[in-house]
Amino acid sequence: MKQEHNTMANKPIFPLLMKMAIPPMLSMLIQSMYNIIDSIFVAKLGEKALTALSLAFPLQNLSLAFSVGLGVAINALIAQNLGAKKNNLANNIASHGIFLSLLHSLLFIFIGVFLIKPFFSIFTNDPETLNYAITYGSIVITLTFGSIIHITIEKMFQATGNMIIPMFLQVVGAVVNIILDPILIFGINGYLKFGVSGAAIATIIGQISACLLAILLFRKKSFLKLSLTTFKPNLQIIKNIYSIAIPSGVMTALPSILVTLLNGLLTTVNQSAIAFLGIYFKLQSFVYMPANGLIQGMRPLISYNFGAKHFERVKKIIKVSIIVTSVILCSGALIFMTFPKFILSWFNATSSLLNIGIIGLRIFSICFIVSSVSIVISGTFESLGNGKYSLTISLLRQLIITVPLAHILLFLIGLNGVWLSFLIAECIASIVSIILLKKEILKFSSII
Repeated sequence: MKQEHNTMANKPIFPLLMKMAIPPMLSMLIQSMYNIIDSIFVAKLGEKALTALSLAFPLQNLSLAFSVGLGVAINALIAQNLGAKKNNLANNIASHGIFLSLLHSLLFIFIGVFLIKPFFSIFTNDPETLNYAITYGSIVITLTFGSIIHITIEKMFQATGNMIIPMFLQVVGAVVNIILDPILIFGINGYLKFGVSGAAIATIIGQISACLLAILLFRKKSFLKLSLTTFKPNLQIIKNIYSIAIPSGVMTALPSILVTLLNGLLTTVNQSAIAFLGIYFKLQSFVYMPANGLIQGMRPLISYNFGAKHFERVKKIIKVSIIVTSVILCSGALIFMTFPKFILSWFNATSSLLNIGIIGLRIFSICFIVSSVSIVISGTFESLGNGKYSLTISLLRQLIITVPLAHILLFLIGLNGVWLSFLIAECIASIVSIILLKKEILKFSSII
C-alpha cells in the first residue's frame, strides 16, 4: 500500500495518468458499447420501441447520477485521507458509502413501483410507445440496486489506485448484457422471446453479476476495511460525503433533466426528433465515456497530491489531462462529422430520422471539441472537494443556457436550433471553467 501511494506522489505524470486511466477508459468504452448495442437490438422492433428507450433514458441516467455522485464523493474523501495518512477515517468513509448506497437503492424501488407510468404519460399519448416505455422502465429502475452498489465499490478501488478491478467489473457486466440482449429480446427457437422487456432483463442481470463480483473481490482484494456489523452513521461524515455527492450527482443527472425538458419541447415537433435525441445521448457516451474514464484516473491522483500538499504536481496533472482528453474528443468529433449516415443506419433509421440526425450529429461533433477543457476542469474541482465550481460548469453546459436557448432557436430557425443550443452552451461553459480554474490556482500559489 505504501509503495502504491508513493507512486501516486512521485512517478512521472503522463505514464502514471495512463496507468490509472486506461483501465477505466476501456471499461467505460465497453459500457458505452453495450448501451448502444441495447438500442441497436431494440431498434429492430421498430421506431416506437426505440422512442420508448429514449423516454426511459432520463430515469436510467438519474439512477446513474445517484450512484456516480456517491461514488465520486467517497473516492475523493478516501483518497484525500489516505494521502493525509488517516487510514481509519478512510475505512469509516467506505462503510458509510455502502450504507448510503443501500438507501439509494430503496429510493429507486419506490420510483420504479409508483412513478413510472405517470412520468412516461407526460411525453407520449401513443399506447404502444407508452406500453414499451413502462415495460422497460419499470424493470431497469426498480432493480437498479446492482448498479448502485457495484459503482460504490468500484470507486473505492479507484480511490486506492486500483484501476484493474473496476475495469474487470465493468467488462463482466457489459459482456453479460451484450450476450443476453439478442437472446432475451428475440428468443431462441421460440423460447425466451421477451421483446423490449428482454432488453431490460439483460441489463439488470449484467448489473447484478457485476455487483456480486464486486462484493466478492472487495472482501478478498481491498485493503480498505468495512465495519458494517459495528457501523454507526456519523452525521459529519455523511455531510462531508453529500457536500461532494450532491453537486456531482446533480452534474450526472443534468442529462436526465435536460432530455426530459427537451423531450417535452420535441413532442411538439415529432416523435423522430425524440428518437434521435435518445440515440445521440447513447452515441455520445461512446466518445465521452473514454474521456470520463481518463478523468476517473485523474481524480485520485489530484486528490492524493492535493491532500499531500504537492500543489505543483496537481497543476501538471491538470495540464496533461486536458491534452489527452482533447485528443480523445477530437477523434470522436471526426468520426461523427464524417460518417453520420452510416452511424444512424445502425438504428434502422427512417428517412425522417436520417433527415434530422445527419445534420444533428455534425453539429454535436463540434461540441466534443469545445467541451475538452470544461469536463477536465469540472473533474478537477470534484477532486479538490469544490463541488460548487463543478456544478456551475455543468449547469452552464447542460441546463441553464441550453434549455431556454433551445426554445428560442427552435422558434427562430427550426429543429437545428435545438442542436445549436448545445454548442453555444459548451463554448460559454469552457470560458467560465478556465476563469474559475485560474482563480483556484491562485489559491494554490498563496498556500505555497
